[in-house]
Amino acid sequence: MAPSKTPKSTSRPKKEKVFHPDSRKAGQLSRVQLRKAKLADAASKRTKKHSAQADVYGFFYHAIPPEGTLSLEELHSIISNVWLTRHDDELKQERAARRKGRPKSTKELKLEEIKLRESEQYRTGMDVPDLTHEATVKLFRKWDQTEVAYIQLLRFIRISSVDPTSAVISKQGEHHSLKESVPPQAIDEAMVTDRDDTLLIEPPSRFASTMMMMDGPLP
Repeated sequence: MAPSKTPKSTSRPKKEKVFHPDSRKAGQLSRVQLRKAKLADAASKRTKKHSAQADVYGFFYHAIPPEGTLSLEELHSIISNVWLTRHDDELKQERAARRKGRPKSTKELKLEEIKLRESEQYRTGMDVPDLTHEATVKLFRKWDQTEVAYIQLLRFIRISSVDPTSAVISKQGEHHSLKESVPPQAIDEAMVTDRDDTLLIEPPSRFASTMMMMDGPLP
């Protein structure tokens, strides 16, 4: 007797519902998908921004001296001799590699734009953590180098290449110890503002690898 054959399954995979592009359901799905895409994009940008901020504030953290604080002169030196010149070697290489009569590469243009923009920010005034202030430095030493919100506790000062002998408090800092502390004599408190365009700097050249991580690879 021949074995009985197992009947073949006649079930078919369910087809995905297709809605007419002008239908109300299609419009609802489109709006939901658009919202999800926007939220995902915003979350990605927020994560990247916080990560970049943590890297940049890390430069200040490593710029803190083993003991005491920095002088205003030392803070300016870090900016002018390290921050503003960190792309100089790459620029020289790009210019040397460019043949005579050829246009500048995308990388060279980007490096020049960064250098010009940051030099102008330094000239007009840039906000940095107040590493000349003992209470601020004491707080900064406790930072875990990842939590960006912690930086809001610190006091910031605005310094400029136009007047390297003076600084103004741009952010008092949210920690109670800073609100009770007395500003250094170098600070002209009459010029305190609430400007929030903080520009960050890195410490001396021994932190070159960290500088490259912050800026990321250039095309």
